[in-house]
Amino acid sequence: MNYVIKVEKEIDFSRAEKAAISNYKWTEGYSPEAFAQLIYIEGRGFALRMACKEASPKAIYEKYNDPVYKDSCLEFFVSFNNQSPKYMNFEMNSNGAFLAAVRTERANKTPINMLAPLPKVTSGRDGDYWTVEVFFSNDFIGKTFGKFCFTRGESIKGNFYKCGDETEIPHFGMWAPIDSEKPDFHRPEFFGTLTIEE
Repeated sequence: MNYVIKVEKEIDFSRAEKAAISNYKWTEGYSPEAFAQLIYIEGRGFALRMACKEASPKAIYEKYNDPVYKDSCLEFFVSFNNQSPKYMNFEMNSNGAFLAAVRTERANKTPINMLAPLPKVTSGRDGDYWTVEVFFSNDFIGKTFGKFCFTRGESIKGNFYKCGDETEIPHFGMWAPIDSEKPDFHRPEFFGTLTIEE
């Protein structure tokens, strides 16, 4: 799967394609509408917006590195450097609390606050949707992945997820499909391609 990242001068998601998180697997009974948008602010970094249609999302956790995946959660997993085996899991609830680490696999992780200052997550409501937005600066990406600049036409790898491990109806949704028998988002071999527009 391929997602085209629009290039903008300022953060403006109005032209950005919506990557539908519509492939729900491993459980049945609940598959909320959700999507992600990613844009590249030329010379500065990547802006992410994710949204989910839920009237009352579960949101217990409020601090950095709390287990927000147990709440109603939107997640961005990404490898910003194709020359590195590392990827980042960035998981957010509707309080704006987030869990994040840089990893080479599920068990091998480094919390991002040990590598770079924490980015800010902004949460909000947009009609029937709850939303989260975060900006990953080139400096942040350089400190976490060793790559400080990006050019038009370049690709990175990643996936967008919606989950709720301990919600009333546990659910696991994704943009790029994962081929595994049990729920497991930590599968970078199934990441889709995210290409900065020419």
